[in-house]
Amino acid sequence: MNHTDTAVPPERFNFARHLIALNAGRAGKTALIDDAGPLTYGQLADQVQRFSAGLQALGLKREERVLLLMHDSSDWVVAFLGALHAGVVPVCVNTLLTARDYTYMLADSRAQAAFVSAALLPTLQTALDAGGHEVKHLIVSRAKDPLPVGALDLVAVTVAHAPGHGADTHGDEPAFWLYSSGSTGAPKGTVHTQASLYWTAELYGKAVLGLKESDTVFSAAKLFFAYGLGNGLSFPLSVGASVVLMAERPTPQATFRRLVDYQPTVFYGAPTGYGGMLASPDLPARSAVSLRLCSSAGEALPRDIGERWTAHFGCEIIDGIGSTEMLHIFLSNRPGDVRYGTTGKPVPGYEVQLRDEDGSVINGHNLIGDLYIQGPSAALMYWNNRAKSRDTFQGPWTKSGDKYTRDPDGYYTYAGRNDDMLKVSGIYVSPFEVEATLVQHPAVLEAAVIGKNDDEGLTKTKAYVVLKAGAQATEAELQAFVKEKLAPYKYPRFIEFMTELPKTATGKIQRFKLRELENQRLLVRR
Repeated sequence: MNHTDTAVPPERFNFARHLIALNAGRAGKTALIDDAGPLTYGQLADQVQRFSAGLQALGLKREERVLLLMHDSSDWVVAFLGALHAGVVPVCVNTLLTARDYTYMLADSRAQAAFVSAALLPTLQTALDAGGHEVKHLIVSRAKDPLPVGALDLVAVTVAHAPGHGADTHGDEPAFWLYSSGSTGAPKGTVHTQASLYWTAELYGKAVLGLKESDTVFSAAKLFFAYGLGNGLSFPLSVGASVVLMAERPTPQATFRRLVDYQPTVFYGAPTGYGGMLASPDLPARSAVSLRLCSSAGEALPRDIGERWTAHFGCEIIDGIGSTEMLHIFLSNRPGDVRYGTTGKPVPGYEVQLRDEDGSVINGHNLIGDLYIQGPSAALMYWNNRAKSRDTFQGPWTKSGDKYTRDPDGYYTYAGRNDDMLKVSGIYVSPFEVEATLVQHPAVLEAAVIGKNDDEGLTKTKAYVVLKAGAQATEAELQAFVKEKLAPYKYPRFIEFMTELPKTATGKIQRFKLRELENQRLLVRR
């Protein structure tokens, strides 16, 4: 596999030790800025090595798992890198889930310890009380109240030990897990290696985004999310940049405060977030921020949002697609070569293919096909799920589950998830294309499209629409709007207005929940 001109990491490779060595000459430079204040590169290196030694002193061994349930903060970074440094495997989980979800993840991962933010401790405690886990140590970040009996304070674990040398890990060794977001069903533990973080930082953070030591970056996507982990940790720390971390939810107002107060030069968001910010009356003026570049992933960025953002702030949004399985973005627009409405071209170092329903490679243009990726950051497997692993990780290729088209210029355009694609009158219809058209209507904030059977049992498109505050629109008005812009067979035959759409905690629309709603209604009618 050609990884362009990027140096291949040595066989014995530990990503945390790699970052510490890279930044040895930046001890006094700010690495992280969170709600508690700044942390320099020297302080970060010291805390990571001390926490690593603390984990080893607790008896945690190489490749044993630890649950990491924490809000974005410098403690999150210290805990994650400290675990990697020790060869212990952090299982990074979504902070917005239920105790029942954590009960499942604790049992599935067989975590031997849990790292948790104080604010999330009650929920985790409920999960622990449910039993069925192997947790021996509970380490709490920034506790203000007395700790539960037997629990440890993260700072105390850190300062009590001299910096350790860390583990002599293999680059292909399991390093951390990320659970899939659940946008298409139950979460799966996705196992990544020490070298995966290196490759995404080199091939995307440096080569595409062009991050530099002079940058200050801020990601609305959280660190537990594959996208956010690159944005807010591996990418900036690989070039000596500074990172703004935010514990609270990325509401428009909270995001605006960081953009204005800390003046980041690079911002990472998702389409839903960009749309919400543009719709906010508090949107800051171009002169109030210092943005030179923005990034988007999670779902395809509608052309209208990209164009309006650039018109207001004067900087591009680099839309791309990545996945938990590939760790970060492998198909992307480039600075200076943004074609809004597309996901750009393959990231150098990755190869992509479109395949038809028989698995044959599609070489033509403007034909919908299944997207497959080959690249060095692919996960090893799904934990304890051989069938899903074999279906997704096929030799050097990873099956994305997404459908795309490629135009004659080599730009790829999103056409929906495999399980979201609709066949109307024998022709594939992309729900995203219909959604992207609906949100161009001045009254529409968000839209999600699924298939619904009509009285004859034929699939037709149905749109769930959220209107902007104070705005009004009728079903007929929106249908006519779509008909004007798309082929007639693509317009939504049914439209239902909602106050909000079901989403994962990372902002992805859960269309499968809308399909479940339709199925329940069908059963009631029968």
